[in-house]
Amino acid sequence: MNNLYSRINDTFLSFVESNPDKRKFVFYGGAGSGKSVFIAMFICIRFLTGQNENILVLRKWLPALKISALKLIIDILISWGFDAESHLNKSDLILKFGTNRIYFSGLDNPEKIKSAEFTYIWIEEATDLDREDYLQLTLRLGRAKHTSNAKILMSFNPIDQYHWLIQDVIEHPDDTTAICHSTYLDNYDNLSDAFIKDLEDLINKDENYYRVYTLGLPGVLKNIIYTNYTIQNVEMPAHPQLYGLDFGFNNPMALVEVAIRDDSVRVHERFYERGKTTDDLIKWMDKNKISKTAPMYADSAEPDRIEQIRKAGYNIHPAKKDVAAGIDYVKSLNLVITSSSLNLIGEIRTYKYMERKDGSVIDEPVPFNDHGLDALRYALFTRYFNNTQVSRDKIPRRNKKNPRGGFT
Repeated sequence: MNNLYSRINDTFLSFVESNPDKRKFVFYGGAGSGKSVFIAMFICIRFLTGQNENILVLRKWLPALKISALKLIIDILISWGFDAESHLNKSDLILKFGTNRIYFSGLDNPEKIKSAEFTYIWIEEATDLDREDYLQLTLRLGRAKHTSNAKILMSFNPIDQYHWLIQDVIEHPDDTTAICHSTYLDNYDNLSDAFIKDLEDLINKDENYYRVYTLGLPGVLKNIIYTNYTIQNVEMPAHPQLYGLDFGFNNPMALVEVAIRDDSVRVHERFYERGKTTDDLIKWMDKNKISKTAPMYADSAEPDRIEQIRKAGYNIHPAKKDVAAGIDYVKSLNLVITSSSLNLIGEIRTYKYMERKDGSVIDEPVPFNDHGLDALRYALFTRYFNNTQVSRDKIPRRNKKNPRGGFT
């Protein structure tokens, strides 16, 4: 059994059990606190042991759900010895066991939600939803007598103190709501030493990052670098145009695919994992048919790793690493990020300039949670900035009348 799933987190479990009459459970806090794993395990227990459970697992976008909460629940069930794959209707995304059901849906598929009655709803990354989304979901919960004690569970990181969840729910909870704040200390034994050190070192890098990611408290979104993006449920073209690669091991290794469209630069996260070697990446790229002809631009500080990938047959090159100029160039473009690019979305929402203790701003990004964005900058800046192969006037520029990206 996977050690991560061998024992349910007592801190979270006691929180739920001590609030039997509450209708809404809000789990918010810092990075690595284990809140999502707990909720997934709790739902798996209800699924395996309950009676007539209709459970909805939800995110704003279905592609994001498939590679996050759905995958997590399947992994947990398999690690517990349950043949989850044979019980999953892959076309309708419904897990069935006896009289119990788990429905997986995004708000980009609202018809499934409108026609059902649920005993539990888990909203993962609840900050993606707006107020209207949330109000509609509450109307779907526990209308019938036999589901009158139904529950909503929400999980998120509090990156913006002005988000409606912070203003309406965290700061002004009603009598039906129980709130659980957590940090990495609630999940300490399951985290690597390198990850813990990164979180604790944030106190020396940026006060806001330390507040959000380490302490798990609502942050203040200021000095954000990129606002020139939207998140859309779109596909990438069949033939890849170029890639950006940021190396890592203790930190995530990130591979980003980029495509120039008529009115935008489309961006898709392909690989984002910690603890992987260059050999691991090459095997993954071979298996997942990453193009060997499309140019790939990688961190020039790693020439040996670039050469290793080149020898494996990939069209890889060292990237230009002028950070300030690269950021300015990417800021001038109209970015569309695919809704399944979970880590890239998480990075871009909080990517910000450094601040001194006196509050003055430094023209450098905070060196944390930036691996996918580094890969994106490598690809675009190296390939197109002052590159005679492609006229710069053919690159979609930012329309400054467009709404800023972020919460939608």
